[in-house]
Amino acid sequence: MSFAVPSFSHRAAVAAALVLAVTSAGAQTAPYPSRPITVVVPFSAGGSVDSAARLVLQKAGERMKQTFVIENVAGAAGTIGTQRVVRAPADGYTLLFAVASPINVAPLVSPTLVKYDALRDLAPVSLVATSPFVLVGNPKLKAAGTAELLQLAKQQPGKLSYGTDGVGTSMHVTVELIKQRAGIDLLHVPYRSGPQVLTELSSGLLDLAVMPITLAQPFIKDGKVKAFGVTSKQRWPSLPDTPSLSEVPAFQGLDVDSWYGLFAPAQTDAAIVERLARELAAVIADPELRRRMEDAGLKPTSQNAQQFAATLKKERDTLAAVITAAGIKAE
Repeated sequence: MSFAVPSFSHRAAVAAALVLAVTSAGAQTAPYPSRPITVVVPFSAGGSVDSAARLVLQKAGERMKQTFVIENVAGAAGTIGTQRVVRAPADGYTLLFAVASPINVAPLVSPTLVKYDALRDLAPVSLVATSPFVLVGNPKLKAAGTAELLQLAKQQPGKLSYGTDGVGTSMHVTVELIKQRAGIDLLHVPYRSGPQVLTELSSGLLDLAVMPITLAQPFIKDGKVKAFGVTSKQRWPSLPDTPSLSEVPAFQGLDVDSWYGLFAPAQTDAAIVERLARELAAVIADPELRRRMEDAGLKPTSQNAQQFAATLKKERDTLAAVITAAGIKAE
């Protein structure tokens, strides 16, 4: 019995194939995350969404021993950055940290311009925080409280101005809800960003705005703007001297929160989504981070993917009614 001896070139080819197979298998089984994760914040740096993202994701990066690289992609009420994540590979390395404006508001007010449906084209990962809005005015406005403000608005229909970060954003829709509940008419002045609205408001160029507490709180505490009320049912811990709008009969029962959450492209591996949600829940349970979030006006709130998806669906239905009644269109 005899055996053929493989040639050198054949042995080399076999060895190379084995090395390639081992390398490929190693790449496929590399634990997630094995490289930095890009998180798109679809708003400008320094705003409330950006600040919340940096608070939470810095801690998440420490826990997961991987870097979260925040990339601000602002424009069109957050839809430009959101669209980028919708089109990104569903590998867990491009995520979105967002609020309601590009997720639930924009698809309703700009249905022919927004080329995605966030409830279908994104995978909710986790809700991480909530916070109410606060109705603020320039310091020279001649109204000591909300009741006087409503009286002033009714005496001058369409004269008092309010600023937002754009047509069809969460701030815009919240003011429309306030207008509907109070039966008042205000003049809408859209800007490019929330910080720009606060600057104009504090300088007296605007009369009113509804802003995220995280953004407005420093201006309120410094006396640069006047706080009329928060949109939560009760007073908010970080602004204990600011009343709730619901203390006024016209707004009885009013309870409007903004939320902050993490998303991945649709079709992202369920194991990756679950891993991210689990790690975020652990991060949000950290006492030091909770204190920092609460000081910034945020309420740490953990929801897994299924719970978050249910929250988004319920919100979409509520917003649709407000937007239809207000006739808001950004097209």
